[in-house]
Amino acid sequence: MALEPFACFMDVENSRAYIDELYSEDTYKCQEAIVCLKNAVIGSNKKKGSVISQGIVPRLIALLRDDCKDPNLRLDAAIVIGSLAKGTESQVHSLIYYETVQVLLGIVINPNTDRRLMETCLGALKTILQYPFAPIELLHCNIGNLMRLIQLASPNSSIQCQEYVANIFVPLCHSSHQQKNLCQANVIPFLARLMTSQLTILQVPALKCLAAMCFTNKYVSDIVCLTCHEERSILDILTELLSRTRDVQIQLSASRCLTYLHRSGSLRADDYRIVYKTLPSLARLCSDDFDEDTRATAAETLAYLAEIDSELQRLAAISNHLICSLANLIRCPSPLSRQGAFRCFASLAANDEDIRKRIIEMDSLMEEVLKGLKDTCPEVRLSAVRCLHSLSRSVQLLRTTFQDHSVWRPLMDLLVGEPSLELLTVVTSTICNLLLEFSPAKEPMLESGAVEMLCELTKHSDPALRLNGSWALMNMAFQAEQNVKSKIINTLGTDRIFQLLGDSDERVIMKTLGLLRNLLSNTVHIEIIMSEHASEVLRAVNLVLDGPHPPEVKEQALIIISNITAGARDKDYVLEDENIIKKIREFLIVPDNKLQMGAVFVVRNLMDKSGRQKVLRESGILENLEQLLHMTPRDSQFYEDIRQEILRFDFSDEH
Repeated sequence: MALEPFACFMDVENSRAYIDELYSEDTYKCQEAIVCLKNAVIGSNKKKGSVISQGIVPRLIALLRDDCKDPNLRLDAAIVIGSLAKGTESQVHSLIYYETVQVLLGIVINPNTDRRLMETCLGALKTILQYPFAPIELLHCNIGNLMRLIQLASPNSSIQCQEYVANIFVPLCHSSHQQKNLCQANVIPFLARLMTSQLTILQVPALKCLAAMCFTNKYVSDIVCLTCHEERSILDILTELLSRTRDVQIQLSASRCLTYLHRSGSLRADDYRIVYKTLPSLARLCSDDFDEDTRATAAETLAYLAEIDSELQRLAAISNHLICSLANLIRCPSPLSRQGAFRCFASLAANDEDIRKRIIEMDSLMEEVLKGLKDTCPEVRLSAVRCLHSLSRSVQLLRTTFQDHSVWRPLMDLLVGEPSLELLTVVTSTICNLLLEFSPAKEPMLESGAVEMLCELTKHSDPALRLNGSWALMNMAFQAEQNVKSKIINTLGTDRIFQLLGDSDERVIMKTLGLLRNLLSNTVHIEIIMSEHASEVLRAVNLVLDGPHPPEVKEQALIIISNITAGARDKDYVLEDENIIKKIREFLIVPDNKLQMGAVFVVRNLMDKSGRQKVLRESGILENLEQLLHMTPRDSQFYEDIRQEILRFDFSDEH
């Protein structure tokens, strides 16, 4: 006689009778125990945890994978596993530990599996694979697995089966390899079919999967743009799905697809689908008419859409009262809302001063940004700093709003502890702007240990942070007092300067040369620095001149040499360096405008002082200079400029 469901429910917690029955070879007794178990775990994470802790999962898996067992018994075992998969994260971890995914996948791809069992296993598989720690590589290891799933979700299959498969594909697109794998399995035509199904339950996961496949992947995005379904291109299908008559989630998901197609490089920024369809749709979805999650996701997507295009930023800023909508969104309680609003403000304010002014004029906006810097959610803090970084590109705001709120203090506070690499990069990028010569924050930041912090940053393993460190030091040295310059040199150390000039990242080399240029930019300062560090400075310059660097890098070294020749009064540092003189002579006649003009400026400064013409003639420099004067112009304006410089020189010999 079967036990009553309530008694079975209690047994899961208080007895082992049902466990013994689960292991019975008597199909009837085992079936009763599984039914009891199925009723017990539905809707109760506590009961799910109890079942898992009692070691029942391996028995369920054994029943499920044994195709000699009664079909109903296997089906009920699959139902229980599917219910356990809807439990807590740790409970799903346990299922994965027992290789549940492998078993479910094996049953699903087996062509002889009963339809009801197959669909139940598909549902359980869908639930487990939504977790970021799920072993999705099991599906990718054989492209046949992906193709079999598409086959299972044919137009003749149930809506539920198609929905399961569509959702299974969504988390399978984390890497470029996985995106291409899905593409090669012909997932794109399958998704196109679901997108035109007129069933929201199929369209939304299909759109989410398509968006994930296109994200930062031009190879896949190009294929998407060329793919048609029933003589309609996917681009036209996506554009139609932006209609206000569609479900909001469909509009939002279609907007994300078109956004990713643009950002991958497959759809131009001025394409009408982007300018007149996608951008207005996202701006509208940010308004107060929609639920908070929709608005937050729309803001995040719009931020990404316009992030690198100033015209899209300008259009977005005047679309559908967007700035006001974002100001309202930033005050919503959820972290996702604040993150999306800050991120979108950061994107809009990246390049346009008028947009920055409109943003900062929103009521209490700066107070909200400063609150965001202290938010407990890391993503909100990062987005708030991104917003601040864009606003910090405004000279007016640096001198007014940033000064009024002492913005530098909370920024420096974010460097304490162990901030993430991404946060550290954006914070230090903002600090670079705060250290510009016209920023009132420069002086108090110096007093708060900015030099030491930035010098330490130049030692970081990440090139972006080494760049920010050298960039900020360059800004700090611009038109600085001698004591500040000396502190930078002494704290950074000449050995570190040499290391930075040999950096693998060319941008770091350029900013380090900029730092040296700013350090050697005042006659008095040049005398002091060269008297103490002449050998190190000249060695650094030669390191660049001799290195395999492009002309724009060597041009910076020539500017430093030019500064030294103009500022040093007591000693001819440059004339005494044979290698530099040799390089100047060579650069005068190389076929590169930057190097030629840089060399001319060095020679001009050398000839401004008497007694040097003889040395310059003996070194061959004046001969090459005269040769340059009579060269056939390749670029008439450039050679006219350079000719005017040369004609100022006095070529008279001195004896």
